[in-house]
Amino acid sequence: MRPARRILLAVALLASTPLAAHEVRPAYLQIVETAPERFSVLWKQPIVQDRRLAIDPVLPNDCPPLGDPVPEVIGGALVQQWEVACPLDQGAIHISGLARTLTDAMVEIQRLDGEGLTALLRPNSPSLDLDDPAPQVAAYLWLGIEHLLFGIDHVLFVIGLVYLIPSRWALLKTITAFTLAHSITLALSVLELVQAPQGPVEAVIALSILFLARELLSPAEQRSPLTARRPWIMALLFGLLHGFGFAGAMAEIGLPRDQLAPALLLFNIGIEVGQLMIIAALLAFLSVARWVGLRPPTAVLQGVAQSSGTASVQLARIDVGLIYGIGVLAAYWTIDRVLGLL
Repeated sequence: MRPARRILLAVALLASTPLAAHEVRPAYLQIVETAPERFSVLWKQPIVQDRRLAIDPVLPNDCPPLGDPVPEVIGGALVQQWEVACPLDQGAIHISGLARTLTDAMVEIQRLDGEGLTALLRPNSPSLDLDDPAPQVAAYLWLGIEHLLFGIDHVLFVIGLVYLIPSRWALLKTITAFTLAHSITLALSVLELVQAPQGPVEAVIALSILFLARELLSPAEQRSPLTARRPWIMALLFGLLHGFGFAGAMAEIGLPRDQLAPALLLFNIGIEVGQLMIIAALLAFLSVARWVGLRPPTAVLQGVAQSSGTASVQLARIDVGLIYGIGVLAAYWTIDRVLGLL
C-alpha cells in the first residue's frame, strides 16, 4: 500500500494550503460613468486565508481618485469604492501584481451612452488597452472553465461520480442530472429569485464529497439504495447545492446587466466544458493505467471487479489511495467549514 500512503501524504500537504479549502476566485473592477467624464469605481478582490492578494487596479496617469478609498471586507472579499473625473477613453487599465498570482480580474466599464465593455485580464495579460477595446463577454466562458478546474471540491465530486458509475450510459445520465441541477440553482441565484447563504452551502458541498468517498469504499451491496440504484437522483440533489456554490463566485464577480443572459449562459457552458475536461482526462488516465497493468484488467470504473457474476472489492492501489485522499480532503473541508460557521 505504499503508493496509497504517498497519495495520502500528498493530500495531507494539499489540505494545509489555501487552495485546498478555497476556490481561486477572480477579482472584479467595475467602472460606471455617472456624469460626463465622471466615473464611480468599484474594486473587489478575493481574500484567501484572511490575507488580501497583492493586486491593485491602476488607471491611466491622468485619472487619480477623488478622495481616499476606504476598504471594507464584505463576503470574503476586500471592497473599495471611489470616484474619478476623466474621460477614460485613452491609455490602459492595469492590474498591478496580477502576473504574480493564479487569479484573473474581470473589468467592466459602463458609459452613459449605453456602451459597455467587459474584459478578462489574466496573469499573462494584466492590462486593458482603452484606445482599442474589444467586447469580451466571451470571457465568462473562460471564467466558467477556470472556476470548475480550480474549484477543487467540485472537481473531486465529478471524479467520484466517474469512479462510482461503471456504465458509460449510466454515467452520462448521472452527469446530465448533476449538470441540470446546478444550472437551475445557479440561474435562480444569479437572478436573485432564490438565495442561499454561502457558508452552510460550502459545508454541505464538502459533506457531499465525504458521502461519495464513503460510498466508493463500501462494497456494492452495502451502499445506500439511492446511490446503488438511482445515482442520477443523488447527483441531482447534490447538484442543486453545487449550483449555489457556483453562484457564490458569480456574485463576487458580477454580471454585466446589459448582457446578463449571454454572460450567465457562457459561464455555465464554461463550467460544463471544464467538467467534461476532468471526465475525459480521468477516463484517459484509467485506460492507460489498465493498459500498463496498474489496474486489474477486469476492473470497472468504480474499481470493483466482476467475477463469475459476484461483485468483489478489488480496488487497485492507486484507486484506493485516490479515494481515501478524496475522503480525507472532504473530511478536512467539512470540519473546517463547519467550525468557520460556529
